[in-house]
Amino acid sequence: MDHNLLAITPLDGRYADKINYLSQYFSEAALIRYRCLVEIEWFIFLCNDAKLDGTDILKPEEIKILRSIYEEFDVVDAKRVKAIEEKTNHDVKAVEYFIGEKLRNTPLEKYSGFIHFACTSEDINNLSYACMVRDFLDREQIPMISGLVQEIYSTAKKYKSLPMLSRTHGQPASPTTLGKEMINFVDRLEREVERLCSCLPLPGKINGAVGNYNAHYATYGKADWVALSEEFVEMLGLKFNKYTTQIEPHDGFASVFDSIKRINNIVLDFSRDMWTYIGFGYFVQKVKAGEVGSSTMPHKVNPIDFENAEGNIGIANSLLEHLSSKLQVSRMQRDLSDSTVQRNIGTALSYCILSYKSAIRGLSKCEVDEDAVKGEVRDRWELLAEPIQMMMRKNKMENPYEKLKKLTRGKKSITKSVVKDFIKALKISAADKKALNALTPEKYIGIADKLVEDYELGVCLSQNDGGCPPEGCSACQGCG
Repeated sequence: MDHNLLAITPLDGRYADKINYLSQYFSEAALIRYRCLVEIEWFIFLCNDAKLDGTDILKPEEIKILRSIYEEFDVVDAKRVKAIEEKTNHDVKAVEYFIGEKLRNTPLEKYSGFIHFACTSEDINNLSYACMVRDFLDREQIPMISGLVQEIYSTAKKYKSLPMLSRTHGQPASPTTLGKEMINFVDRLEREVERLCSCLPLPGKINGAVGNYNAHYATYGKADWVALSEEFVEMLGLKFNKYTTQIEPHDGFASVFDSIKRINNIVLDFSRDMWTYIGFGYFVQKVKAGEVGSSTMPHKVNPIDFENAEGNIGIANSLLEHLSSKLQVSRMQRDLSDSTVQRNIGTALSYCILSYKSAIRGLSKCEVDEDAVKGEVRDRWELLAEPIQMMMRKNKMENPYEKLKKLTRGKKSITKSVVKDFIKALKISAADKKALNALTPEKYIGIADKLVEDYELGVCLSQNDGGCPPEGCSACQGCG
């Protein structure tokens, strides 16, 4: 397998084979393509929907020519834009000139003045980034989390009744089931995915240099530019933001990044628990021929996938934290500090995907050792101190907690006979005594199995309810 040994970041080097397909969203070429898409769709909109004086309704073949510029956009085109940028020292202006070049010697050349009409660069940028992140969430982030949820859910269902020793404060506690502990993560992830979906569609604006439509109304004063802008933004599958400065304030991005950060924390919690369960022997990891766990200890099979998930989530969340806090702040009507920060959105989200893949891979390698899981519960008779105490309370006996504390607290071994003798001496109803005698540590799981059985899976797989891009537009097709 080839690696770029000169890459600065592991995303482009060591881990490139795992996440390089994300370049269709987050590479420089992808950003340029999204900018071309927005510029061209705005031009089509001005001609066919706004019907500005000086333009004509575009013919289907003309629209096809225009959309082919971004639909067939490739690395050669990206290099040409960068060559233009070397002269302009302005990345968005370079895109405008690039599109102008593409229209030369075509019937559309006479309309080239309407490319980037009344736009500030941030009109193009905010819509480009919003489409980029929207596409990533729809096709990568949410499906990947949904896949992890499905894997955890399958484990939960299979082992819904497998009794497992709980640990609170790291110490033995009332029994649960392996399935119940897995379904907890399913529910948490599903709820947070729903919150992420509620952040969409992302907001967008196209209202000029400082958000007041100055140039729009100076040139075409009779047009309803607010209504037209709203229509265009929603055609791209985004939500119109009427009130902005030169930049869209990125509050929508902040909400998305904060939600993803919470999703990551749940995956982190899951990864750490799995790491611990493997250490307890509850899960046995499948051995792959040729792999080495330790350079000196041949027996080792390390839980490296969950460790990788944990480490990469830390990097992702650090970046997401900065993105969500920084992007909401801009001096006066505009400063450029958000521009360089936004270029790291792809880095943060790529680390997320890398983490999810590690967690899924780690879970796929694990097999449950049912005997090991049951074995830890089977002889833990001190765990019945809780139900015995509650039955004593029910029967109005004095000092039940203190009596059970004296019997069990700090004792290394509480045997079945000790517990049975204690129950036998209790002055409680015969029915309650019978119920206690029927209990074993393995049976004392409450309704853990039913809680798993009752759970209905319903991962949010689609969140774009802000309308579709115009017919024939590839706004939702990524850059590939």
